[in-house]
Amino acid sequence: MRLLIIRHGDPDYSIDSLTEKGWREAELLKDRLLKLDIKAFYSSPLGRARNTAKPTLEALERTAQICDWLREFDGYIIDPATNEKRGPWDLMPAFWTANSDFYDRNKWLKTPLMQSGDVREKYYAVCAGLDELIKKHGYVHDGNIFRVENENTDTVVLFCHFGVECVLLSHLLGISPVPLWHGFTALTSSVTTLVTEEREKGTAYFRCCGFSDISHLYAKDEPPSFQARFCETYSNFDERH
Repeated sequence: MRLLIIRHGDPDYSIDSLTEKGWREAELLKDRLLKLDIKAFYSSPLGRARNTAKPTLEALERTAQICDWLREFDGYIIDPATNEKRGPWDLMPAFWTANSDFYDRNKWLKTPLMQSGDVREKYYAVCAGLDELIKKHGYVHDGNIFRVENENTDTVVLFCHFGVECVLLSHLLGISPVPLWHGFTALTSSVTTLVTEEREKGTAYFRCCGFSDISHLYAKDEPPSFQARFCETYSNFDERH
């Protein structure tokens, strides 16, 4: 089984859609996906993800199943400095790297910061949704591995968002999402590919063989978006701080 996790194109968050660049990215992504034999499409209900899928689905005369758990991860924490709600995926490096529990798959959810909001509830809701989807395609999550009920080479596409993509990878690979949220960047319209490894009969594990691949953009000289990145140097205040 092959999972393609696709982040939406360059977004216009003000209208939950795509910028002009984002629509170009979606068209170039379509050209890439049309070359594949895709078993099923799934999408976040949010406009920027659905519009990224639109050119591909229209060209194939297909539809995507809408999954609410694929929406951008909206679990919240309470900021100890402001006492306000905020996302758990935008922490300053000096803060989260100082606590080794954030790196631990069994401890990150038990930290006071993550317990201050509803991150646990939202995290497990995404995990449950993903497990149900994968079960539908023949693989049952069983502890740290997957039980093979129907081995296959199907390709399944998920159109979603960077924050929830890290949660999906966390669950599939058995690692904390915190280093993924803060140490990786899934560029807009990028494709992350995971393939089952079945070297033992009846059991499988997902292996990531490509993260944030935007070769479809490079092939047509479309530059990557700066979305999801922050300033490369502190003194560059023209870049996002």
